[in-house]
Amino acid sequence: MIVIRKARLSDLDCLMKISTATGSGMSSMPTNLGSWQAKLQSSEESFSKRINAPGGETYFMVMEDTETREIIGTTAIYAGVGLEQPFYSYKVSTLISMSKELDKKNQMEVLHLVNDFTGSTEIGSLYLDPAYRKDGNGRFLSRCRFLMLADFPDRFGETIIAEMRGWQDEEGHSPFWEQLGRKFFGLGFENADFMSAVKGNQFITDLIPRYPIYVDLLPEAAQEVIGVPHAASKPALKLLEKEGFRKSGYVDIFDGGPTVQCQIRNIATVQSCGQGVVDIITADSDLAGHDSVMISNTILQDYRFVRGSVRANPDNGLTIGKSVAEALGINTGHTISYAA
Repeated sequence: MIVIRKARLSDLDCLMKISTATGSGMSSMPTNLGSWQAKLQSSEESFSKRINAPGGETYFMVMEDTETREIIGTTAIYAGVGLEQPFYSYKVSTLISMSKELDKKNQMEVLHLVNDFTGSTEIGSLYLDPAYRKDGNGRFLSRCRFLMLADFPDRFGETIIAEMRGWQDEEGHSPFWEQLGRKFFGLGFENADFMSAVKGNQFITDLIPRYPIYVDLLPEAAQEVIGVPHAASKPALKLLEKEGFRKSGYVDIFDGGPTVQCQIRNIATVQSCGQGVVDIITADSDLAGHDSVMISNTILQDYRFVRGSVRANPDNGLTIGKSVAEALGINTGHTISYAA
C-alpha cells in the first residue's frame, strides 16, 4: 500500500538520495546533511506544537511503499513564510508612458523586489520517484496537502502559494539567473541556490538591487523565460490549476519561475472534503465497487494519508476497510477526513 506520513529523522539517508536526484533549482531540498537534519527536526517539532496561528513551522511528509519500505516521494507545507527571515519575490508590473509630441506610447514590464507573501503558507518540496509516476500517485502526493489544510486550518495562512521551478536548459543553466542574478552575486545558479538553502538568504538582503529592473533592458534569453515553469514542474502546475491556483504576477528571484496562489477557502479539495467518525471496520472485499478516496487519520502527531473506500452508514458513521484502518493506525471511534 502507498502511505503518506510525516517524515522522521530516520528517513535522513533516503532523503539525501532524493535531493541528489532532484538536481538544482529545488532549494528546499539541498544535498546537505546538516540542512536535512535541521529540516526534519523542525518538522518533528512542528507536528508536536500546540498552536492556533501559523508561525515558521515546517510540515515535511514522505510517501512510502509499505511493501518495499522505500520512500518514493516527498511533499511539504511551510506554514508562515517570511516570518523568520525575509521571503523575496519579484513582482512583475506594467508601466505605461506616453509622449504627445512624438505620438509614441511605451508599455514596459518592470520587476519590483517585494516581500508581499510574508505570512502566507507555501506548499513545496514535491518529488515523486519516476517509477511511481502512475496510478494517480502524483495527484495523491500533491492533494494530500490540501486535506491537511482542511484538517488544521488554524495552523496556516489565508493565502496559499507555490513557487514553481523556473525554466532551465538541458544542461541545467538558468538564463534568468545568468543574465540577472549572477551580475550581482557573482555565483553560479547551483551555488546560489545551495547557499540560500543551507546558509539562509542574508546574502540576498546584502547584495540584491533595490531599484526596479526594466525587463526590456535584459537580454532576450532572460526575458523569454520570466514566468515560464521548468518542464518537470508542468504536471504539478496543472494539478494546482485544477485546485484553483492561478499565476499571481510574481516570479522567483533566482530562476524567474512563476508563483501561483489561491485563498485556502477556494481550494477545490478544501471545499469538497468530508469528515466523520469510523464506527465499522470491515473486510476490504466488502467495499469492492466503492470509489477510492483520499483519507487522513486527522491525528497530527502521527499524521497519515492513504487511498481507499469510505462508506457512509445510516447512523452518519463511516465504514472503512481493515487495511485502510491499519495503514492509518486507527480503530473504531476515530475521526477521519476524506476527499474524492
